[in-house]
Amino acid sequence: MSDTGIDAQLIHPILRNDNAAKWLGIEVLKVSEGRATISMTLRPEMLNGFGIAHGGMIFALADTAFAMACNSHLGSTDTITVASGVDINFLKPGIPGRTLTAVAERRQQTGRSGIYDIQVLQSVPEADDEVLAEFRGRSRTIPKPSAAAPKL
Repeated sequence: MSDTGIDAQLIHPILRNDNAAKWLGIEVLKVSEGRATISMTLRPEMLNGFGIAHGGMIFALADTAFAMACNSHLGSTDTITVASGVDINFLKPGIPGRTLTAVAERRQQTGRSGIYDIQVLQSVPEADDEVLAEFRGRSRTIPKPSAAAPKL
């Protein structure tokens, strides 16, 4: 439950079974069709050997926002939208204890393909947030896998 009293699991159906997002401590700030804003705080176990955010943690936050923006917050019984490719540019180091916010926005949707930009911001004490990373995701909408399909 967030500070706003909203259960993040109810805001977006893809979070119901997302154990990675739970472990990251992701909080949903805003979600609407083609957009999502989420945040997490950098904990010690999220740091690399240099004592800054592991790039995989920043990527995971951006990727979660991407998935939320790609898939309707109302859910779908027929299709899911997955990543077909992504690029990320790390611009600054993530500092322990700071809050990271990922802001995802659909740029283009044509047929089953889409392009999304995700900006990852880092809180800075007594200053404006700074851009930590820029992530561009390419999506593809596919039929929802059958519940009878074998699990890998």
